[in-house]
Amino acid sequence: MPDSVNHRPTGRGRKAPARSPEQRDQEQRNQEQEQVSLDQQTTARRRLRGHLTLAIDIGGSHLKCGVIAVTGQMVMGPERVVTPDPAAPRAVVDALAELAQKLTPFDRISIGFPGVVRDGLILTAPNLGTDLWHGFALAVALSDRLGKPARLLNDATVQGLGAIAARGVECVITLGTGMGFALFRNGKPAPHLEFSQHPIHGRKTYDHYIGDEARRAAGNQRWNKRVHRAIGLIGTVVNYDTLYIGGGNARHINFELPANVQIVSNEAGITGGVRLWDARLDDVFTDPSARYPTPQRPA
Repeated sequence: MPDSVNHRPTGRGRKAPARSPEQRDQEQRNQEQEQVSLDQQTTARRRLRGHLTLAIDIGGSHLKCGVIAVTGQMVMGPERVVTPDPAAPRAVVDALAELAQKLTPFDRISIGFPGVVRDGLILTAPNLGTDLWHGFALAVALSDRLGKPARLLNDATVQGLGAIAARGVECVITLGTGMGFALFRNGKPAPHLEFSQHPIHGRKTYDHYIGDEARRAAGNQRWNKRVHRAIGLIGTVVNYDTLYIGGGNARHINFELPANVQIVSNEAGITGGVRLWDARLDDVFTDPSARYPTPQRPA
């Protein structure tokens, strides 16, 4: 006959002992104190950083977002996703809203768009589809969707704000899906010129001559010769003091640039977004969705 076995309880399935009302009260007080501490830390961070800006860079190939402090430092991101195809306004807004969920908290929104922008409305979108975008109130749509005030300018203008020295006549071109163009005088944007749609070679516009499709078709060597020619023509027309070249394809430039021409980081398309909220640009934005107290730059 087998030996008898004493089965000891393992503790599985046991219910935790009931907490007394005093214990529950203490736990609640601890949680409240922890939340107060977190809130204080968040407030302290915001005092150091000022208002946080969700900066959005809309491109023909990708959508990019990052959160920028008033110092211009990127504190979250960047996050990116492939631009929807077709790039209809609602599809782009949905994709941007999904990206924004990964980048909270933020207090306001800046948007750089590849086309002619006026009074918060899209007038042209050469690389996304003007027929889809004409008249679309993108700033209002994103402000309503994300619950924050929003400001919208051409993407090359936004990139320029992140790169320029704010002295004299400064020009910015971006080399990506197409060519972006922006002009500044003493740090303030000039009325937007859709330079990329101007013919440069026969019937070819700058977009068709030095855009990404042209680079792939012609090869980098021929494309560099075209960019060199384009820089000379832009210099003749604009007479800039400094030209800044940004965009994803700027990295393919392999010739020596003139002393007053420089390549800037493609991240300027995001970090420049905080400058849209400078007080000197307040008169550019009249829509209520674009109004927000502008913080002082920390000492």
